Amino acid sequence: MRKKELFLEQSVLFISVVKWFFLATSTGAIVGASTAFFISILNSSIFFISEYPYYFLALPFALFLSGLLIKYLCPEARGHGTERVIDAIHRYSGRMNPLTVPVKLAATVITIAAGGSAGKEGPAAQIGAGLSYIFSSLFRFNKKDRRKLVICGISAGFASVFGTPIAGALFGIEVLSIGSIFYDVMFPSFVAGIIAHQVSSSLGVEYFYHTVEFVPKFSEFFFIKVLTGAVFFGLCSLLLIEALKLAESISRKITLWEPLKGLIGGAFLVLLAFTISPKYLGLGLGTIESVLEGSKVMPFDFAFKILFTAVTLAFCGSGGVVTPIFFTGVTAGSFIGMVLGYDPSMFAAIGMVSLLAGAANTPISASIMAMEFFGPEIAPYAAVSCIVSYLMTGHRSVYPSQVLATTKSPSIFIQPGVMMEHLDSIKIRPRPHSLTDALVRIITAAKTLRNRFIKKQ
Repeated sequence: MRKKELFLEQSVLFISVVKWFFLATSTGAIVGASTAFFISILNSSIFFISEYPYYFLALPFALFLSGLLIKYLCPEARGHGTERVIDAIHRYSGRMNPLTVPVKLAATVITIAAGGSAGKEGPAAQIGAGLSYIFSSLFRFNKKDRRKLVICGISAGFASVFGTPIAGALFGIEVLSIGSIFYDVMFPSFVAGIIAHQVSSSLGVEYFYHTVEFVPKFSEFFFIKVLTGAVFFGLCSLLLIEALKLAESISRKITLWEPLKGLIGGAFLVLLAFTISPKYLGLGLGTIESVLEGSKVMPFDFAFKILFTAVTLAFCGSGGVVTPIFFTGVTAGSFIGMVLGYDPSMFAAIGMVSLLAGAANTPISASIMAMEFFGPEIAPYAAVSCIVSYLMTGHRSVYPSQVLATTKSPSIFIQPGVMMEHLDSIKIRPRPHSLTDALVRIITAAKTLRNRFIKKQ
């Protein structure tokens, strides 16, 4: 390469770094402040309404009101938020409805304060992306730069809402596609995530961190137990995804005015709260913290949380899905830890990030989140568990608008570039003489024998 070309290349890259440093810093500051405002309103609302013993009796009216806001002001604010932003990035180069910001904030506060089982990260990401879009529109950015800035908004939203600047920033670029990371947005996303976290912290947002004190020394036996737990976490992720799909399908089949579905869903949640327990309502942060500190869980706590979350989000509730994933993960982890005979709180920590890796298809950011939340001691085991959970979940996601970049196995064929919501079927094409090929042959032979037996009968 000529010296002149080398100088020009480095000059262009330097200008790009400077440009995106200032843009990402501005985005991070805006999103960090908006997240602090959103969390402040949410916490105040929860504190006010939880003073009443049966506050969740307001759920039918809350979901009705949430349904009204979303239907008539901004349909894009429906659901858990992040999937709408992913869809906007893939289909519309980051173009969003500015009304998403106030409507999503109001609907989420109403839903969660009344006891709806949802999270705060999806709205924070959607609000962050919406504000980033408004910022890019004011300065008339082109499509490519606008798209990058909206991605920065997602990263900043996640980083500031959970207090994990590195994992949050990486989550914003990893969650867009399965099997691929948007490297061209990595620098501004990291800057936006770090700045957003610093701004939200300085504005009084408090975060939960829990260092895992006891991690057994490495042994083959312990490692196998971790892998066993990881497979279980992958299956729990699959259960969560399918439950959300089923609830959404049931909601669509009910041909009523949308806000009326909120009344029905809210009434059903009230019935569940009285029948099972009200602890599965709301954010569930108290349960998450107590389980991580060693409190015992019931065997089906994770399944009940999935049920409450699926009903909330399918019937006009607004809010994120990651906080319910954390609840499901810690309770599932504590349960499998007791079954395997190890410290439940350690497996609760591993389960928390592993469920996120599997359900959202984000094993790298979930692994880093383990270090930011729980310290470096648990990191190797959490990382392996995250990867196994990610693989065991298969080609499914809590975010239907995720795009498949590459399959999770060479024996599985799916056309690259398809959105998860449009994935109808997969084809198994095992390599000759592989273990998968042998398994397929065995299953085919078993089906043939069964059909012959049925015909004889």
